[in-house]
Amino acid sequence: MMRYLQKLGKALFLPVAILPICGILMGLGYAMAPGVMGVPGAATSGAMYVIGFFLIKAGGALIDNMALLFAIGVGVGLSEDSDGTGAVAALVSWLMMTTLLSTGVVSTIAHGMFQWDAEGALVNTAKKVAFDKIQNPFIGILAGIIGATCYNKFKNTKMPDVLAFFAGKRFVPIVTALVSIAVSVVLLFIWPIVFGALVAVGRGIKSLDVYGVGIYAFLNRLLIPTGLHHALNNVFWFDTIGMGDLQAYWGGLVQGDVFHEAPIDWSVGMYMAGFFPCMMFGIPGAALAMIQTAKDNKRKATIGIVGSAAVCAFLCGVTEPFEFAFMFLAFPLYVVYALLYAVFATITVALGYRAGFCFSAGLTDAIFSAFLPAANKSWMLLIMGPVAFVVFYFVFLFAIKKFNLKTPGREDDQEGEMNIELADNDFTTMAQIILEGVGGKENLSSIDHCITRLRLEVKDRYLVDEKKIKTSGAAGVIRPGKYSVQVIIGPKVQFVYDEFKKLAK
Repeated sequence: MMRYLQKLGKALFLPVAILPICGILMGLGYAMAPGVMGVPGAATSGAMYVIGFFLIKAGGALIDNMALLFAIGVGVGLSEDSDGTGAVAALVSWLMMTTLLSTGVVSTIAHGMFQWDAEGALVNTAKKVAFDKIQNPFIGILAGIIGATCYNKFKNTKMPDVLAFFAGKRFVPIVTALVSIAVSVVLLFIWPIVFGALVAVGRGIKSLDVYGVGIYAFLNRLLIPTGLHHALNNVFWFDTIGMGDLQAYWGGLVQGDVFHEAPIDWSVGMYMAGFFPCMMFGIPGAALAMIQTAKDNKRKATIGIVGSAAVCAFLCGVTEPFEFAFMFLAFPLYVVYALLYAVFATITVALGYRAGFCFSAGLTDAIFSAFLPAANKSWMLLIMGPVAFVVFYFVFLFAIKKFNLKTPGREDDQEGEMNIELADNDFTTMAQIILEGVGGKENLSSIDHCITRLRLEVKDRYLVDEKKIKTSGAAGVIRPGKYSVQVIIGPKVQFVYDEFKKLAK
C-alpha cells in the first residue's frame, strides 16, 4: 500500500510540475496589466494591457484545468511503462464520471436526492454543492487511477477473431468506460458523504483561523513520506470544497470579493504564505546545522547532499531532496521540522504577510506572486526569512548534538566504506555499481523511482550489499520493507534510473 501511494505521489508530480509556467505567465501578466484585476486608475486598453491579458489567460488555461491534468498525469504515471493508453483511459473515466455525476444528470436520475422550491428550482443544499463541485482534483486523481488500473489489467486482453479489432490496448478505454459507470453509481451515494467530510475538515481547520494554518502546515509536512499530503492540499489549495486558496490567489481574488460566484470568506494566500520563510530560509539554516555537525571525513559529501538541496528549496521550493535525506535517518527530527513549519506559518500569517505560489514556495513564486492583489506585506519575507534561518539552524544544531541524531554525514562508519565522486555526472557508472550492489539484474523484481530515489524490489534481500551501493556516490540506502530497497540519489535520479533500467534489461 505504501509503495502504491509513493508511486501515486510520483505520478502527481508530472502535472504539478506544470504549475511553474502558470506562475510565470500570470505573474508577468498581472504586472503588465493590473487593470485586469480592477486596480483603480490602471489602463484597460493598449498594447501592454492586451499582452498582459493574453499571458494571464495562457496561465489560467492550465491552472483552471488542474483536475483534468491530474487525471491524465496519474493515468500515465501509474500505467506500466508509462504508456499513453493509460492517459486516454483516464480521460475517458474523467469525462464519464463528471458527466454522469453533474448536477443536471443527478437531479434527473435521482430527483429525490435534492430539495426543490415551490417553483421547481433546485435549492442550494450541501448535496447540490457536492455535485456542483464534481470536476475537482479528487475525481481527477480517481479517474487517473481507474484508467491506469484498467490498462495494467486489460492491455493484453484477447478477443475472438470477429472482435479482434477491439483486443489488446483498444479494449482498455472500453472497459474503463464500463468501470467508470459502475464507480459513478457508487459515487452517487458516497460522494456527498466524502465531500461533507472534506468540508467538515476544511471548515474545522479554517475556523481556527491562524492556528488552523499552523495545523495545516504541520500536517502538510508530516504526510510527505506517505504522499497523503496531496489529499490535504486539494482541500485548501484547489476548489474541492469551495475554498481553493491557490486558485483564488492567482485568480486575482481577495478576502470579501463579492464578484466571485462563492463569497471569499478567508484571507486569500493565508494557506500558502507561511511556507515561504520555511522553504527559502529555514531549510538552508537546517542544512547548515547538518553540515557543521557532520563528521570531518564526510563533510564534503554532506555539503553536496544537503547544500544542493537547500539551494533547490530556496530557488524553486522543491524540498523533497532535503527532507528525504534525513526523514528516515532521524524521524523525530523530521517531526520537529514539521512543527517548525506550524510555528512559522502561524506567526507569519498572524502578522499579515500574504503570498502565493503556483509550484512551491521558492524565490521565483515569491517574486511573481507579489504583483497580485491578495499579496500583502511582501517586504516581511526579508524579516521573517532570516529569523527562520536562525531558528531552524539552532533548533537542528541543538537536537542533532543533544540526541546524537544520525543526520547525513553522521552515520556510523563502516569498514571498507568509500565515497567516490563521479566525473562529468557519469550516471552509467553509478547505475552499474548500484546494480551490482543489489545482486544483479537477476535479483530484481521491480524497478521504479520517485523524485529523489530509486525504488527497487529484490528477490533475495541477502544479496543486497549496502556498502557497495554507497560507493556509487548515492546519498544513502533505505530498506523500508523485507524486499524493498530505496537508493537515495537526489534530483538527478531520472538520469540514473534511465541508465539503470537499460543495464537491467
